Amino acid sequence: MDLKPPQDTLTIDPIAMNVVNRVASGCQLNGDLNFEGGLLVQGELAGNIRINGCLIVWTGGTVRGRVHVSGDLYLFGRLGDAHASAHETSLECQGMVCVSSTGISTGTLMARRLQLYEGADLQGPFKTLKPGDNLPVLQDTVPNAP
Repeated sequence: MDLKPPQDTLTIDPIAMNVVNRVASGCQLNGDLNFEGGLLVQGELAGNIRINGCLIVWTGGTVRGRVHVSGDLYLFGRLGDAHASAHETSLECQGMVCVSSTGISTGTLMARRLQLYEGADLQGPFKTLKPGDNLPVLQDTVPNAP
């Protein structure tokens, strides 16, 4: 009798997830960027990025830089550059990070929860955020020492 391992299924519903922004395949967007609502990345996104919603990095999509996500992150593509330092890309996620079987993270991930699917490639460091954590990924102000 052949026993098959249970299959995890990750369902993405852009309408229910309020994904109202998109960086299409073949497009590159760089700079200080703010997104209201969820974001689907199929192309390349880089810079200081704030997303007030979820972030979906699709297969073939790449995100680099300093990123703050107020919702969940679904990683099917790449976070960070292949040969770059883990500190060159930092992502703070206030929700859950799901790294699929095609997802690759070479950057630093910080999130409340992490779910890895079979085949996920987590190469950079990961830190679990606790209630009250205030990380300096994209702080609006940095207090000066007296």
